[in-house]
Amino acid sequence: MTMEIRPLNRDGLTFEYELFTQRLVPWPLLNAPFEGCWSIVEPGTSSRPHEHHEYEIWIAARGAGLIEGDGERRPFAAGDVVHFTPGTTHYAINEEGAEGNLEFYSIWWDSELAVAFLDRHAKEQEAAGAAS
Repeated sequence: MTMEIRPLNRDGLTFEYELFTQRLVPWPLLNAPFEGCWSIVEPGTSSRPHEHHEYEIWIAARGAGLIEGDGERRPFAAGDVVHFTPGTTHYAINEEGAEGNLEFYSIWWDSELAVAFLDRHAKEQEAAGAAS
């Protein structure tokens, strides 16, 4: 198979980090050096401030709000991309009175995920070579 779509299940979202999410990666078909999830911040709420050892980007897809990273707060709207370095305390805010949800895709990676990707890739290449 050359293409597979993993649909967003808005009725089956999980509540974590004080927002609604769906983990979309890992996914069996996709060998990727990263993981990711769809996130929804409802008006008048914010995600839970957190930090971690991974690098991370958020890609805003719908709505507008604010993001805070290590105490610096900035606007964040559909089409924007933000990068957080490891150890940055960060979270998303959708202010009271906002017209709708703030929705974004989050992707994170570290050296462990990259090494696992390279190992899987080498095994896939070996298997493909043995099959031909």
